[in-house]
Amino acid sequence: MALLLQISLLLLASITGAVLRRDRYGRLGTLTITDDKPLPPDQWFTQLLDHSDPTNNNTWQQRYQSLSDYYVTGGPVFIMLGGEGEATPVWLVKGNWVNYAKKYKALMFQLEHRFYGKSHPTSDLSVANLRYLTSEQALADAAYFIQEITVQYSLPTGTRWIVFGGSYSGNLAAWLRYKYPHLVHGAMSASGPVLAKTDFTEYMDVVTQSLSTYGENCPKAIKSANRLINKNLKNKKGKKTIFKQFRLCDTINVTNQFDIYSLLEAMADNIAGIVQYNKDNRAFRSSTWNITIDTVCDIMVNQSLGNTQARYAAVNTLLLDAYEENCLDYKYNNYIEELKNISWGGIGGYYGARQWTYQTCTEFGYYQTSENKTDLFGNDFPLNFFIQQCTDIFGKSFTKDVVDAGVYRTNTIYGGLDLSATNVVYVHGSIDPWHALGITSARDNQTTALLINGTAHCANMYPPAKTDLPALKAARKEVGVLIGKWIEQE
Repeated sequence: MALLLQISLLLLASITGAVLRRDRYGRLGTLTITDDKPLPPDQWFTQLLDHSDPTNNNTWQQRYQSLSDYYVTGGPVFIMLGGEGEATPVWLVKGNWVNYAKKYKALMFQLEHRFYGKSHPTSDLSVANLRYLTSEQALADAAYFIQEITVQYSLPTGTRWIVFGGSYSGNLAAWLRYKYPHLVHGAMSASGPVLAKTDFTEYMDVVTQSLSTYGENCPKAIKSANRLINKNLKNKKGKKTIFKQFRLCDTINVTNQFDIYSLLEAMADNIAGIVQYNKDNRAFRSSTWNITIDTVCDIMVNQSLGNTQARYAAVNTLLLDAYEENCLDYKYNNYIEELKNISWGGIGGYYGARQWTYQTCTEFGYYQTSENKTDLFGNDFPLNFFIQQCTDIFGKSFTKDVVDAGVYRTNTIYGGLDLSATNVVYVHGSIDPWHALGITSARDNQTTALLINGTAHCANMYPPAKTDLPALKAARKEVGVLIGKWIEQE
């Protein structure tokens, strides 16, 4: 699940399958270029396959882009780390960090994460090859890249490298500063859930709180809709109504419990995805994409549309049309088969879903369950639904014990919420459910945490807009001031 994040940088609009069809898993969105400015071309860096084994000399070609338009000799170097999706070069000309680069005369790089986008370290995505897909290997990739670029560009001694990242790559930005402080002088970590957790019940808690900003009647209506759906799934007439109202691709077989979990989670994804990216400035779907919490809640409280189930179905129709999908494919086995494909050309591999699922099963968890009984969705998709996906996709050895061990290891290595790294600014939005696993308050005067009231996932990374909240504008300004201090720091 999670991080998300980036599919195209991981946009999954054209993919069927319940879990693949929405983008609430934390991914940093991509941007649309609106002028004729040429994009930086792809470049390739010869990278080691296994940084943990000095006897392994195998290498591969890692994709990156660079931009030197604003650079003045002696200026800093900015590097954006890719996350669980393609590293699109648009970020080098459109992201908010470009404003900082102009101000501080920075050389800019974007480094794609191994196993995502076009960065293919191995011939396929077998479990044997995915063992090289870890956050530690990715951090070492960045470290080796920094070392080599310093030599290639003959950068002056003392050149300051500042790292940027959002969502999972927000974690990586903070962790890179923590693990390689001799290479990186500061880090901007946006919406990074640095605490790994198997059962991430807090996600839906924040979704509920964020919907409540519209008014209490909105989450109440959603909760009512879920009760009606669960009731109607128990009778033949009710199942037919759900099939028709929600434009399902297949009729409902209640004997397959995992199909039911998958169906209910797909419906919840409609709501959660809108909340997570509420009113950001991505504009990556179309000029008409303006579906927000207000849009969803306007539907859910509109009694003229019928009972709460009918209104919930209207939200689903809105999303199906926005993603240009004819029907909702909720079948569990369809999803599993897509992600069992080990080829780079398969849907799961091409969009990074197989790779990211592997990382959640071995490092992070991040499963956005409905285990919290006070949640909007009751117990519609419990933890075992997600754990079973690990087993069904990667093999019988991928059990809950493996997930828990991976989560424990991640938090032990990096520190979780006790991560101790100086010159890091952690930026989160109060609307974004991922802030529940992030550092939102500073513990010392060398670390800054900004929790921006009313903003969503990675909002500070997108291009500024006149409609941005004052708090978001202030946060972007404060990040810029901090970067200036780090650059000048003795």
